[in-house]
Amino acid sequence: MAARSVIALVSVAEVVAGDLADHLERRGHDVRAARQPWEAESLLSAKGIDVVVVGDSVSQAEGRDLLRRYGGEGGPDFILICRPRDLVDKVLALELGAADVVESPLNVRELAARIGRLLARRGRSAGELIVLENATVDLRSAIVMHRSGAEDQLSPGQVALLKLFLASPRKVLTRDDIIAAAPAENADAFDRSIDSRIVRLRRKLDTESITTIRGAGYRFDPPTQRSD
Repeated sequence: MAARSVIALVSVAEVVAGDLADHLERRGHDVRAARQPWEAESLLSAKGIDVVVVGDSVSQAEGRDLLRRYGGEGGPDFILICRPRDLVDKVLALELGAADVVESPLNVRELAARIGRLLARRGRSAGELIVLENATVDLRSAIVMHRSGAEDQLSPGQVALLKLFLASPRKVLTRDDIIAAAPAENADAFDRSIDSRIVRLRRKLDTESITTIRGAGYRFDPPTQRSD
């Protein structure tokens, strides 16, 4: 079994750190916390950290110092949380090599999705987190995390259907393709049932990325990821 990804939370506000740690640990990650920058010294020196999240309760100078000392090639990816007014600090952090800078207040699930993308880039996520226009899907736990903060649970049939679309981006899938690769969860697998399954999946994912190609089938067009 592959080792779990390790995320370090440095001086992240307690209310955010608690929710974020719970969210990440339920998805199989190892979360370690340091309340103060000096406590992070031994944590980061021990190596093995994949992503470091630095909270805005420390000065931006302290955050950048940690980035200089422990980031860079071979080191963990850094996400710095900054206040909206700290535009200059945001630019400096990115110039120093921060993987991401996010403004507070922030949405815990969106921050977790950003962490997931960094882990995927490091080959640590196996593509389990799928980011759509208005939600992030955790395929491992079959949870849809909406930007509003609400969560939905996908059924096994919906997970199979989504995986089929993910495996065939921009390809038109016929109803027969869908029935063969992602059969319905009951005996009713007629054409109209396929239509209903697609409608329910679109609604649950809050996405327009699955389009109906009249007379042919359905196509999944991966949404363009936001750069912020």
